[in-house]
Amino acid sequence: MARAVTLVLGGARSGKSGLAERVTLAAGARPVYIATAQAWDDEMRERIALHRAQRDGLGWETREAPLDLVGCLAAVPVDQPVLIDCLTLWLTNHLLAEHDLDAKAQALLDALRDRQGVTVLVANEVGLGIVPDNALARRFRDAAGRLNQQVAAVADTVAFTAAGLPMVLKGQLPPL
Repeated sequence: MARAVTLVLGGARSGKSGLAERVTLAAGARPVYIATAQAWDDEMRERIALHRAQRDGLGWETREAPLDLVGCLAAVPVDQPVLIDCLTLWLTNHLLAEHDLDAKAQALLDALRDRQGVTVLVANEVGLGIVPDNALARRFRDAAGRLNQQVAAVADTVAFTAAGLPMVLKGQLPPL
């Protein structure tokens, strides 16, 4: 299977995850969903359960990688398309753990360049709002913006979603 990296960006409830799921499912059977969320509270546990229920019966294999995304991605056979949802939560996990964000981003970029097969990534576009009022939020916004730019540079296709509609910024989406 040929290498194909797609990045789907958008704001909260923009339709980015739905689009990414359709792109991944169009790539073939036995898709792998790599979830990066951590259930810190009841509301997040409910969100995770809802996402899992929506994928039930569609043939998804779910793997969880709140921190070791690179290792998890490397363990997926190249004939299985992968959806990573989402980079923003993965970055948050590393920020809160006080890890070296630049090193983590570089390892991910290397893994994306090396991986054969279809890889679809979801990320929030966080730079469209106001400048955050605290240092941690500004650090997060800046790191997320840099990561999105770096992944977009490696990606073959980049789409931005708004109101459930995709706008292709780079490359071409497969027929859905």
